[in-house]
Amino acid sequence: MSSSAVEHFDIASWRTASSDSFGQLDVDAEDPSSFHATLRSTKVGDISLFDMHTSPHTVNRYKVSTDEVPFCKLSLQITGSSTMSQDGRTCELRPGDLALYVTQRPYTLRYPEEQNTLIVHFPQSFLDISPAQIQRLTANPISRSHGLGAVAVPLFEQLAKNLDLLKGPHATALVRSALTMLVSVLASDVADEPSAGTLLFNQATAYIEKHLGDPDLGPSTIAQALFVSVRHLHAKFSEQGLSVGSYIRTRRLEHIRRELVDPRHSEESISHISARYGLHDPSHLSRIFKAEFHKSPSAYRAAASD
Repeated sequence: MSSSAVEHFDIASWRTASSDSFGQLDVDAEDPSSFHATLRSTKVGDISLFDMHTSPHTVNRYKVSTDEVPFCKLSLQITGSSTMSQDGRTCELRPGDLALYVTQRPYTLRYPEEQNTLIVHFPQSFLDISPAQIQRLTANPISRSHGLGAVAVPLFEQLAKNLDLLKGPHATALVRSALTMLVSVLASDVADEPSAGTLLFNQATAYIEKHLGDPDLGPSTIAQALFVSVRHLHAKFSEQGLSVGSYIRTRRLEHIRRELVDPRHSEESISHISARYGLHDPSHLSRIFKAEFHKSPSAYRAAASD
């Protein structure tokens, strides 16, 4: 999809545009009469990118529906400044700073001056880390002047400058690779020394990722491979707010979802893709996919290509 620029000269139209793009939001400005904004957007598979220039305003996400598919957003400050509040943390973003927030919990964004921000909006299931780990990442900024941020942030600055070039299968792969690298940088900044329980969880998730194509993959096979009891394995997943079975299902569905919207797999049948990840029953796949993403596999694929 090519990018397009839309100008807004009143807070009401910006409120509508913001809610259409990002979900139900409360948007206010201290001086509504002088408010103005410009929004450019493009979609790469199921990842949306928004380049927005705005005058001062505040965004609040209060009402969160549990029926909505959870999404993450990365906010890169290009010019001006902003503050982000979520999960009990508040951070200030200045040019070259970037932070993550999620749509499934309340948040506040404050833009106190004229500013330019890149927002990258993507399904939370893209992240192969637990909900507890995601919650530790929100409103924790990284900077291009600090550590691995010096590598990750410039990639997104270039994406913001080149939205018109993000077309075709290679663009999808590029944006996904950039997201994967950036999430790794975010995670490394908040990581503690791993405990024995965390190490076992990490070993188990790595084993699951490697064996998703095995239809017999389950707690017993994982526990046997890692030389632990099934009960101990379940306990370590429970500490992360997960179950072994739900984690396997989520990872299978996420890989299937990615390939359904990847132009490189556009000629491949849904059944062939799902079989690669251990799901061979089309009716079962359709049921669990719709429960996770609110659309059947075929409808999800069609929507992503629009």
